[in-house]
Order: sequence, then C-alpha cells, then structure tokens
Amino acid sequence: MSEYEFLGEGLPEECGVFGVFAPGDDVARITYFGLFALQHRGQESAGIAVADGRTVKVHKRMGLVAQVFDEETLLALKGHIAIGHTRYSTTGSSNIANAQPFMEHHRGIPFALGHNGNLVNALELRQELERLGFRFEGTSDSEIIAKLIASYDELDFERAVMAAMNQLSGAFSLVILSPDKLFAVRDPYGVRPLVIGKLNGSHWVIASETCALNPVGAVYVRDVEPGEMVIVDDKGLHIVRWAEVVKPSLCIFEFVYLARPDSHLYGQNVHMVRRRMGQILAREHPADADIVIPVPDTGTPAALGYSEASGIPYAEGFIKNRYIHRTFIQPSQRQRELGVRIKLTPLREIIEGKRVVVVEDSIVRGTTTRNIVSMLREAGAKEIHVRISSPPYRFPCFYGIDTAARSELIAAQLDVEEIRRYIGADSLGYLSIEGLFEAVGGKAERFCSACFDGRYPIPIPQHLKLSKHLFEEEAELLRVR
Repeated sequence: MSEYEFLGEGLPEECGVFGVFAPGDDVARITYFGLFALQHRGQESAGIAVADGRTVKVHKRMGLVAQVFDEETLLALKGHIAIGHTRYSTTGSSNIANAQPFMEHHRGIPFALGHNGNLVNALELRQELERLGFRFEGTSDSEIIAKLIASYDELDFERAVMAAMNQLSGAFSLVILSPDKLFAVRDPYGVRPLVIGKLNGSHWVIASETCALNPVGAVYVRDVEPGEMVIVDDKGLHIVRWAEVVKPSLCIFEFVYLARPDSHLYGQNVHMVRRRMGQILAREHPADADIVIPVPDTGTPAALGYSEASGIPYAEGFIKNRYIHRTFIQPSQRQRELGVRIKLTPLREIIEGKRVVVVEDSIVRGTTTRNIVSMLREAGAKEIHVRISSPPYRFPCFYGIDTAARSELIAAQLDVEEIRRYIGADSLGYLSIEGLFEAVGGKAERFCSACFDGRYPIPIPQHLKLSKHLFEEEAELLRVR
C-alpha cells in the first residue's frame, strides 16, 4: 500500500525505469542509485537485472528500493549492463509475480524488460499469446510485452523487438537488456518520458527522468524521441527509428504532479513550470487573504508562485512526516480515516486567526482535500481559500496512471461549487486549461491532456473498461463460466 492509497486520495505514480551500459563499472550499484532517485514514481516493488555478455540475472522484491537491495545483493549482481525498475501497478495487482524487470528468452537467449506506461490492447495481445501456447506468471501488461518479443523467434532479437513494438497500442517507455546490449524504446506518441545520459565520457545511461542522472554522475544528452529505439553495445550508441511520430503527446500531468521538481521535461525545469502555474492561478483566482500555504510537497512551487503574483505572504502551514513510506502493515479503518493526519500536521501558531490560501496540485477523489480543510478549521483558520494548480481532473487515464473509473473522480460527478461545499472551503479555484498550457509553454498540441479535457491521443477501444485488475477480472469470469 502506498501512502496515497493509505490516504485514499491523490494519483498513484506509475513506474520508473533505468538502464546503464558501463563496462568496468559497478552497474548494479549505479542502477540502485538511479532507482533511488526515481522512487517517487513507484513504491510497490523494485528490481534490477544485470548482463555480463553471456547470462542475465534478475533480483526483484516487493518494497522500496532500499528495502529490496542490500550490500550483499548488489555485490552478487555482476555484469556490464543493467536495467532497473520501480513499480506502481496500473494494470495488474501489487504482488511479486508482477514485479519487474521481467525475464524471458528469445531463441533460448535470456533478456529482461522494464516498462513504464500502459497498453490499451493488452487483453487482445494476451489472448493471442495464450492461444500460441504462452503461459503467464502474473497479470501485468508489461509481461505481455516481454512474451510478445519472445514470440518472434523467426527474427533476430533487434527485429523481434521492433516487430513486437508495432503490435502495441498505448503508452510505453521501455528498457531492455540482452546479454550484450542495452535497448531503450519509446512509443510513437511519447506519452511517458525517457532520457539519455552519458557517464564518464564513454558510458551510457537511460532513465525515466533527468533527476536520476546527476546522482549517478551522468549528464543529460537528449530525450529518447517518440518512435525511437536506442541500442547501446560495445561499438557505442545507435538510434533506430522504428515508427513515425504520430502526435507528440507527453503526459501533461508529469508537469503537474508525477515528475520530480528537479527534473526537466521538454527542456523546462519542472519546479519553475509549477511556480508559473501558481502565478497564473493567482491571476485567475485572486483571494483576499493573510497567508499562502502549500500542501507539501507538490503544492509548494505553485504556492510560492501564487504568493509572488498576489503579494500575499508565503508561509509553511503544515509539517510533513518525511518517514511515511509504503508499508505491508495494514491500517485499521480508523487509521484510514485519520490517514492525512499521520502525513500532515498543521501549525496552529501560523494558521490561527488567519485568512488562508491553501495551494494543492490537484483534487482527485476529494477526501484528502476535505480532511485538510477540516484540519485547518480545527487549527483556527478564519477563512480557507483552496486553490488548485491544475484544471479539474474529470477523465480517467488509460496510459499509466491508476484512475480507470470516472466514478472515482469527484470533478466528473460535481461542479466546482458542489466540490467547494463538499470539501468545506470558503472558496475554490482551479487553474484553467488555458492557464496550464501557458505555464508549460503554450503548445497544447505537444501534450496529452486527456485527464482534463477527455481528448485521448491514442484511441481507446469503445468496449474497453480498463482497470488495474483487468486480467484478474477476466480470469474470474472464465472460472465462473
């Protein structure tokens, strides 16, 4: 259970992927620190696969990166190529059978794969692979990709990867290793980020975000472009275009919430973009107030921007418990109800008697925001003006974020005034979609913003009612029949 599930609110992250080709270096240790930097993208499981030219070895477990790996484990992972993965489940339950990287064999030769994203044709692909005789250990769409590559045994490995990619529909940023090569692949829409870095002048790193490069001593080179496959071997780095770009569609919610604030997307620092969101939010929804406070941590840059644009003093109104992480200890119902209080403590001395603007990045289900407003009332706030640095989240994501049902999304059920009443605020203001595009550079055509406007760049089958337990539900239906 992630902290977000515990609180019953917020958007769970997707996954983080990392890869390194570095003969002579401790690639397992490099990957460990790369995954550590990507921990915000997934807190359910972690894994590393290494290759030494002949063999591939995988270690993966449930838990945080620091819980899965220790010194002894890392020392046993010897090789010159490694990939790593930290997971939040979007299709497939949270269990060890779905932990990544997945290991498969192509023509009897091992390979491993890690995936960030979500397929919209996973069910059809799985059914076809099962018809061909493939058996699945888990219920994740990522395992489908690995087995699909394995199915092209009439082709060499590179061509098998490309053939498999051309069967996929949806979002996928992949790292793949064979015994002697590192691969990175991005879907033709580029929904999920993937970047290339250089290490020690001659070695190469692949990562979901630029924030994973500096901790391992790598420097950013460029993004993996949509529809590209990067191959790294003893001769260096090679680029293969396996598909034409359909429409660049980077997930705009990476800027709002998912990416770490020190990462860069489309050449822009995420922190500065979030700050601009707050500045535009102050212009669109001013408030007569005494202080501006954030809901830490993702609300902090926007709160700073709101304060700068409005002239209302910025203050730290909450203390966040930095030690809340994923746990296997199940909370009681009472603890679930008090979840936000475990994470955040209001500072009465800052809040009491004040008219407060509280800035948050999004409202998904509304429960956490309602609890935050309640806590501020108890701490003596005179007025509470909630400001959200993104538009209303009205539509489910089918590309790698766990919000499959519109019934889960409060803005799909209620208008802004109804949401204001539900959360108990004195006023509520959302950043407009136009304001969001202005903050990220004004080029709406370069993003997927379907969660806000319902415009899905990759077609979603009409019959598809995707959920994170898609294959468990299918199996149960077959069992009942």
